Amino acid sequence: MSVCGIAVATMAMVTALSVFNGFGKLVETTFSAFDPELKITAVKGKVFDYQTAEFTMALQNPDIDFISESLEDNVLLRFNNRQVPVILKGVSEDFKYMTQMDKLIIDGSFKLREDVVDYVTLGSGLAYTLGVRPGYVDPVEIFVPKRDVQVNLTNPAAAFSQGNAQAGGVFNLNQPQFDEQMAIVPIELARVLFRYQNEVSSLDIKLKEGASAQKVSKSISQIIGSDYLVEDRFEQQKESYRMLQIEKWVTFFILSFILIIAAFNVVGPLSILIIEKRNDIKILKSMGAADETIARIFLFEGWLISFSGIIIGIILGVAISFLQQHFGILKLGGTPGAYLVDAYPVIVKTTDVLLTFLIVCAICMSTIIYPIHNLKKQLAVKAFN
Repeated sequence: MSVCGIAVATMAMVTALSVFNGFGKLVETTFSAFDPELKITAVKGKVFDYQTAEFTMALQNPDIDFISESLEDNVLLRFNNRQVPVILKGVSEDFKYMTQMDKLIIDGSFKLREDVVDYVTLGSGLAYTLGVRPGYVDPVEIFVPKRDVQVNLTNPAAAFSQGNAQAGGVFNLNQPQFDEQMAIVPIELARVLFRYQNEVSSLDIKLKEGASAQKVSKSISQIIGSDYLVEDRFEQQKESYRMLQIEKWVTFFILSFILIIAAFNVVGPLSILIIEKRNDIKILKSMGAADETIARIFLFEGWLISFSGIIIGIILGVAISFLQQHFGILKLGGTPGAYLVDAYPVIVKTTDVLLTFLIVCAICMSTIIYPIHNLKKQLAVKAFN
C-alpha cells in the first residue's frame, strides 16, 4: 500500500506537469502573426521618435533581418450607413514580410499604397460588420479625433481628421481581437490622420534564422536605455503565459503536500516492521551485529519501499503522458472542434521528470528518518537485550 501511495502521487505530479507543458506550448501556437519576434515600445507615452543616434546604433545589430514601423490608435470607420470604432494600425512596407500577410488574406490582396491611392486591409469580422469587400468603388471613411484640439460645439466635425482608403483585402487570424477590431493602412496615412511626423507606436523586429531573441533584446536594451521596452513574444503575451506558469507550480506544490501525506504511509509499516522483528534484532545483536548495521537494514527497507514507488510512479506517469500525447485519450469536451485542440495537450520534459524524482526522493527520505532515529534510540538504551 505504501508503494502504491507513493507511485500514484508521483504519477500525478509527472502527468500534471506534462499537461501544463502542453498548455504552455499551446499558448505559443496562439501567438498572433502580428506578434513580432521583438517589439520596441516606449515606457511612457503612446509614441516615440526613433530617429536618434542610440536607435541607429542598436538597430545595426547583425542578427536583425529587418524592421517594420507601426503606429496604432483608435479611430471610427464608416462605410455607407455603417460605422464601427476600431484600432487603426499604420504599417510600413516590410510588415507584409514580417507577418506573411499573403497567407492570411482570404479576399482581395494585401497592399498599402498604389500611386496616390491608399488601401485599407480589414479583419474578416470587421469587413462583415461594415459590409465592405475589396473592389468596391466607394472608399472606407476614417475619422480620428484631433490631438490637443478643443471640440467646437457649433461645429463638432472640425475636431476630427478625416481620411479615405479603398478596401484592398480582408485577412483572417481566427482571433476576434484582430479579425473584428483591426484595420491596416499605410503608416504615411496614419501619420497624417494622427498628426505625427516621424513617431511610431512600436518598432517590430524580425530576426535572422537561428538568432537568439534574448541576446538581441538585451543588446538593444543596453543601448537605447530604460525609457523603452524591448519584448519578445512571451513578454508581449506575459499575462496569459505568467498565469499558466503560476497555475503549473501551484499545482506542483499542492501535489507535493499530497505526496507528503502519502510518504508518511512508509512510517507506519516501517515502525510495525521494527516491532515485528524484535526477536530477529535480538538474534543479530547476540551474533555481534553493530547497532549501526541493524539500523541500516531497516533504512534500506524504507529506501526500497520509497524508490519502488518513485520508479513505478515515474514510469506510469511518463507512459500515460506519451499515450495522451500521441493518441489523445482524454478529451477536452464532447464536441470536436469546440476548442483549439480536442484532447488535453501533453509534453513530457526531462527537467520536470528529474525535478519530480528529486522532490519525491527528498520527501520520502525525510519521512524515513523518524522510525530509523527511534530505532537507534532504542538500540542505544539496550531495549532489545
